[in-house]
Amino acid sequence: MATKSLSSLLSISSSSSLRSLGGYFSWGRAINRFSTSVAIEEPIRPTVQIDYTQLLINGQFVDAASGKTFPTLDPRTGEVITHVAEGDTEDVNRAVSAARKAFDEGPWPKMTPYERSCIMYRFADLLEKHRNEIAALETWDNGKPYEQAANVEIPLVIRTFRYYAGWADKIHGLTVPADGPYHVQTLHEPIGVAGQLVPWNFPLLIYSWKVGPALACGNTMVLKTAELTPLSALYVSKLFLEAGLPPGVLNVISGFGPTAGAALCSHMDVDKLDFTGSTNTGKIVLGLASKSNLKKVTLELGGKSPIIVCEDADIDLAVEHAHTAVFFNQGQCCCAGSRTFVHESVYNEFIEKAKARALKRVVGDPFKNGVEQGPQIDGEQFKKILNYIRSGIESGATLEYGGERVGSKGYYIQPTVFSNVEDNMLIAKEEIFGPVQSILKFKTLDEVIRRANTTQFGLAAGVFTKNMNTANTLTRALRVGTVWINCYFVFDAAIPFGGNKMSGNGREKGIYGLSNYYQVKAVVTPLMNPAWL
Repeated sequence: MATKSLSSLLSISSSSSLRSLGGYFSWGRAINRFSTSVAIEEPIRPTVQIDYTQLLINGQFVDAASGKTFPTLDPRTGEVITHVAEGDTEDVNRAVSAARKAFDEGPWPKMTPYERSCIMYRFADLLEKHRNEIAALETWDNGKPYEQAANVEIPLVIRTFRYYAGWADKIHGLTVPADGPYHVQTLHEPIGVAGQLVPWNFPLLIYSWKVGPALACGNTMVLKTAELTPLSALYVSKLFLEAGLPPGVLNVISGFGPTAGAALCSHMDVDKLDFTGSTNTGKIVLGLASKSNLKKVTLELGGKSPIIVCEDADIDLAVEHAHTAVFFNQGQCCCAGSRTFVHESVYNEFIEKAKARALKRVVGDPFKNGVEQGPQIDGEQFKKILNYIRSGIESGATLEYGGERVGSKGYYIQPTVFSNVEDNMLIAKEEIFGPVQSILKFKTLDEVIRRANTTQFGLAAGVFTKNMNTANTLTRALRVGTVWINCYFVFDAAIPFGGNKMSGNGREKGIYGLSNYYQVKAVVTPLMNPAWL
């Protein structure tokens, strides 16, 4: 499969109505001026069969030690899809023990890198074979549009595993010249047992970002799924066993953060943690790691990413990308472009064109063809977003469109756009994680640099300008991990991703993602009568 970025896949999928995503409606007023493009009808029943709801430990699907289960819900209705095993401390202990044995005694780290890569390639082939079922599980459990899951995310998952399969036999150390008669070499060794915690917004995509490099480097792992979206990870992990992954190399625990998650982060026999989620939870993860065995930690956390639209920008292009940047995946993206700074000379034009683009957005059952936006993940997130919208109105921002619930069942929210947003408003400062676009006005580059950087976050940014000098100035001034110039959401297996400040530490994907999963050892050997140094 050829390499494609997220933005290119979105463009390719436009023929099936998977365009950049957008649309806006109205807040609770006496007269509802706007309505959604698609009414919420009786939900479509997916045909995929749910076969895996137990914990995966040492190559076997087993019940939780306690026998407990918990429900996973359909965000379209709030109804139960199925019940999944609820892992706890005892289950984490069993999983870590299996991973430790697989690392210390099993065949995985002792296989040649080429043999490991062959298993990973076979797994990627199986993902491709079952991509429709996997996409259906992801949509059913998460609420994201099926076309997005099938045409954008699952191809990126497959590409990421093939990318890291290709790296498996190319990880090596260096020969280092030293001052004296010594042969010095460095070894890049697997860390050991990795604990991985994936989020609910992109369950399989982030699974691939963590599992791929960990396996390529020869580690074993215990992966905890998000309690809201456990189904797809369990399904694809069965495919890993089918591909020939030895028992105990990959163990999967479904459960809750304060129990299974805390047990994994605190475990004295876990050598490495890799967490994606909120900044507040990231602090807890880091604290548990430090209080246990000072295990190495990689964190990819929250964001409040700025988009800067300069006076010379292609406005139509900027409107489209800014639209995608905040509404893709129902706004449930850590790097969503949720602060749109527009130069005062083009501000009114941008607002008007953003409105026109917004009216085309299609909201509805994510299994329906052409739907761009499905429901939010659950009732808690649904209420949180509506509270932020109320806050925006009460603080004096101008509500251009949106803000209300769509339908009477499930967690659908109308895409919402605010103009005349000020930096001190909550909707401009805090991560909403929902379909809310805040559009701010600026005058000068120095001003917008200062304002864009005045945040605790530093994950990503977008810059729209035709002037490369302006682009270069902003690229170097913005304190973020990724800057997209005249584009947004360009994700590729080779492009590193991660944040600065309270958006996390370390980088995932690309060659940089490998360094999370190996450690460097220096080996020094005396040379007797060397011919040269």
